[in-house]
Amino acid sequence: MNTIKTLAEAFNQTTYSLTIHGKRNIQVLKDAFQEIEGDLASDMYGAGSVIDQFQNKMAKLLGKESAVFFPSGTMAQQIALRIWCDQLGLPRVAYHPLCHLEIHEQDGLKELHHIEPVLLADKDRVIQLDDVRNITGDIACLLLELPQREIGGQLPSFQELEAISAYCREQGIKLHLDGARLFEILPYYQKSAAEVCQLFDSVYISFYKGIGALAGAMLAGGEDFTKQSKVWKRRHGGDLISLYPYILSADYYAEQRLPRMQQYYEGAIELASLYNDCPAVTTLPVVPVSNMFHVHFSLPKAKVEPILISLYETTEVGLSGSLREDSETTTCSYEVSIGDRYAGIPKDKITNAFKKLDELLREAAL
Repeated sequence: MNTIKTLAEAFNQTTYSLTIHGKRNIQVLKDAFQEIEGDLASDMYGAGSVIDQFQNKMAKLLGKESAVFFPSGTMAQQIALRIWCDQLGLPRVAYHPLCHLEIHEQDGLKELHHIEPVLLADKDRVIQLDDVRNITGDIACLLLELPQREIGGQLPSFQELEAISAYCREQGIKLHLDGARLFEILPYYQKSAAEVCQLFDSVYISFYKGIGALAGAMLAGGEDFTKQSKVWKRRHGGDLISLYPYILSADYYAEQRLPRMQQYYEGAIELASLYNDCPAVTTLPVVPVSNMFHVHFSLPKAKVEPILISLYETTEVGLSGSLREDSETTTCSYEVSIGDRYAGIPKDKITNAFKKLDELLREAAL
């Protein structure tokens, strides 16, 4: 067998990939449109039955008065925070140090909306009520990300969420949910989407993560809030002439995958247990609270990468196509998200792969 040079190449050539739903290729769109009649009317500039019906459907699911479809969550969340800051006349919001707005959006909130962020809690844990109580100065809005992706998908308890929500309402602070992976945490909380969302004044959800659609997001809240969000959506250039490819794929895959979130969650717990039985490997959290978690190796990337490549070549099982070197360079990690693929892989293939991983890691420690 020819030596495969990169981890990504080795991963892409495996027969059994343990993560998410499958390759994001054109088939994702073809499958979503296979039963759509060609004479279905398109939406135009944010209006039309195809977008109205989907927005109403999602608003009902989230327990909110109204919802607006956006081409991206980055756009939706910046707009949500802008609306709350304008309403209170206070351009200041609080969120976690590893919030998407802080580390992935090139300071869009600051540069486009001139809103000052206040970073809450230590970067390695979730925001707690005491963090909110101890904020210095006033804020218009608090953003909570459930789950907190950059620290393995950790979650506060539901009781802690209720306490934070009650405190914010007492203090006149708006509470916004970054629910990009909202549906993925419902099996852990044993709550409906509406029960979680009732704690928040506004909610954003994503359609391309656990749901696996093309792209797109929904922003939900009260009627006045969503009315304002439509104005800001137009200002941001979010009213494309047609959004139906995103809307129809979001609807198609939501119907398929929302009922499977319990399955994905249970698969994540099972897989994390296999990782934690291996030497030099731990997961964060140790027991997942959603369908995703992080895998940490107490070995440098330079040692782990060839181990994984060898594993993929000999077992045809792919664990991850990327490996991140941690800051101290003596450890490395990657993210795992469970979707449709995991349940379809023969158990003996998975068991054999982790037996081989255990062997390779023990050899590396010698």
